[in-house]
Amino acid sequence: MLRKRDVIAHSPLFSGLAEDQMNHLEQISRDVHLARGETVFMEGEPGKGFYIVAAGKVKVFKVSAEGKEQILHIYGPGQPIGEVPVFAGQLFPAHAQAVEKCHLIFFPRQAFIDLITAHPSLALNMLAVLSVRLRQFTMQVENLSLKEVPGRLASYLIYLSEEQNNTQEVRLPISKGQLASLLGTIPETLSRIFNKMSAQGYIDVQGMAIAIKDREALADLALNGRLVE
Repeated sequence: MLRKRDVIAHSPLFSGLAEDQMNHLEQISRDVHLARGETVFMEGEPGKGFYIVAAGKVKVFKVSAEGKEQILHIYGPGQPIGEVPVFAGQLFPAHAQAVEKCHLIFFPRQAFIDLITAHPSLALNMLAVLSVRLRQFTMQVENLSLKEVPGRLASYLIYLSEEQNNTQEVRLPISKGQLASLLGTIPETLSRIFNKMSAQGYIDVQGMAIAIKDREALADLALNGRLVE
């Protein structure tokens, strides 16, 4: 099991904090362990606290009236979950569930607010992380509402490449079924698009590993969103 102190110290949310602030964060937090498929929180529940992923992956998603799941984000080690409703004093606006066996660090709302009141520099880190989250949500809304599925997939692959140090080969962090939900489509459609993009020389797919063969063309596809039939 990862030590709470190490997880806190390596999270972007708390980077650069003083030693005494790290000590306070460690004191108010607790470890949470979940098996694959277990619920972190449900939509409509009070935001009693937020989490940082220590190990594993958590998906945040909505469910339509017809029962269709739309994944909003997949969060991995070091990333916070549920922090916005906690500070706004609101209900969780979506569900969160462990995609695989997870170790999370939980921070209760009131104790954390008291800590921020005593140490305002904590809020600066929060603002930086929340601004990145806002950019991610803006990009997702744009992708889902304005782009066709090939453009959404191309955008996601470029995002992964940048996240994985601009490599020419990326590894999908989630299953292709989960990726289909994240991109607002179904697995069968996603599979056809992968095949078309491979046949047209954009990428080469080997299981969960995706080699980017023509980055310029992939960027153009991400912008324009359409494959040549």
